[in-house]
Amino acid sequence: MTAAGGGEDPARSPAEPATEKRGKGPLRGRSLAGRGGPLAKAPWFSALLTLALAVALAFLVLPVIAIFVNTSPARLVSSLGDAQAREALLLSLRTSAIALAIIVLLGTPAAYLLALRRFPGKALVMTLVELPLVLPPAVAGIGLLAALGPHGILGGALASAHVRLVLQTAGVVVALTFVASPFYLRQAQAAFEAVDRTYLDAARALGARELAVFLRVAIPTARPGLTAGLALAWGRALGEFGATLMFAGSFQGVTQTAPLAIYDQFASDFPAALALSAVLVIVSAALLVTVKLTAGPPAAGAG
Repeated sequence: MTAAGGGEDPARSPAEPATEKRGKGPLRGRSLAGRGGPLAKAPWFSALLTLALAVALAFLVLPVIAIFVNTSPARLVSSLGDAQAREALLLSLRTSAIALAIIVLLGTPAAYLLALRRFPGKALVMTLVELPLVLPPAVAGIGLLAALGPHGILGGALASAHVRLVLQTAGVVVALTFVASPFYLRQAQAAFEAVDRTYLDAARALGARELAVFLRVAIPTARPGLTAGLALAWGRALGEFGATLMFAGSFQGVTQTAPLAIYDQFASDFPAALALSAVLVIVSAALLVTVKLTAGPPAAGAG
């Protein structure tokens, strides 16, 4: 459009034509390339990532597949009829369930405190909570003996209360709780930290007490993360070996869990050990799938 004198409209700046054609310039090309994903311009890097994932999956899955390849269905079924295998499997399920109940009852409020409160020494507390994650299992067993054994730090107090843990089924529960609790605590803390604080503040503003906020708002909102921690802790408890052996021993029907029974059969009857291993894999996978299915979608206010 031109002015009355035949010149260009002074209201139009020289930058406007460039603005009109911006969609046809390099910026548009870059936005279209972005639609193909961040790796669209680096197919070699995408192939490298795919290869890394394939190698990792092969490394993790191949040993599990090998257990079933070397175990016939008949042997798998017959292993369930073996008294030693059956008792060990039932003991593992019973003691891990008890340990998990203890972990959830004590660990959930502890994780809530760690997630929502700042206090002096919190970093040290977190380090102590995570320490059992990196302890060798044998060291964990020795530590339990030094703390709770007959001559341990609390041995006299436990004896006075007529509580026996070493070489007892209760000792298995203690060992499982010790090694599995950090898995739940860390995951539960992360789940509570992901809860939108405005939901908690709104509940308080409406007159809810702290216990009600914790039970009716925080826990339901963090439920998927808590369930994931539950699965991790249960899997760790089912597979526990070293600490249980050092602290509770391996006595059939009393302290011999499934991993200990597998080790006991390893030298004398390798096919039986394979069959019991396959049963434990199936049970662990079933528990993991069940926990994931019951977790449900993330609740509003999380993430």
